[in-house]
Amino acid sequence: MVYLKNKIAGNDSFFINVENMKSENEQLKKKNSELEQSLRELEILKAENATLKEYVNLTDKYTEFTTFPAYVIQTDISNYSKIIVINAGKNDGIDVNMTVIADKGLVGHVISVTDDTAKIQTIVDSSNTVSSKISTTRDSIVARGIIDSSNELKATYIPTEANILEGDTVETSGIGGIYPKGIHIGTIKKVVNTKNITDRYAVIETAVDFSRLETVLVITN
Repeated sequence: MVYLKNKIAGNDSFFINVENMKSENEQLKKKNSELEQSLRELEILKAENATLKEYVNLTDKYTEFTTFPAYVIQTDISNYSKIIVINAGKNDGIDVNMTVIADKGLVGHVISVTDDTAKIQTIVDSSNTVSSKISTTRDSIVARGIIDSSNELKATYIPTEANILEGDTVETSGIGGIYPKGIHIGTIKKVVNTKNITDRYAVIETAVDFSRLETVLVITN
């Protein structure tokens, strides 16, 4: 009988310890959840701070333009359509054909607007052409998006006398199009020579990484 009583008393102690462990486990879970929430809030603050920093850098860089900042809220980068949507529209003074830029350079232009959003056709869209100049030689070229690429343009109409080289930078010419002069587009990645020199072309690597584009400026003037 004494043994049995002791055994039962030991079991009571075991069950009490299990309950204590459960309680401690719940408290630890709660603390862990609170820590995770704090970390999430910190990450959000860091992201917001980085975005604000990017806006400041953008506005400082393009002081010659009147601009409106916006977030990219939707991206449709496929073989046949390379469109982004931003969270600024008519109510913010955004209109069709306005130029859109990012920290690294040219993004594209507005093709449609609602009260609060705008759709942007990027320069890597194959139906978009940009009148351009090679920054070093000042030779005029035309840059167009390539169907199966989201970071390259095809440069054509290269003057026969132009000495175009890999590494040359390309910018907007401001002629015969909607884009202002002097906005950086990208860098000549390779030059493809053909039998007929008038048919030669070059591949431009865009300065803007469209897969990671988050913030832009719309030139409103």
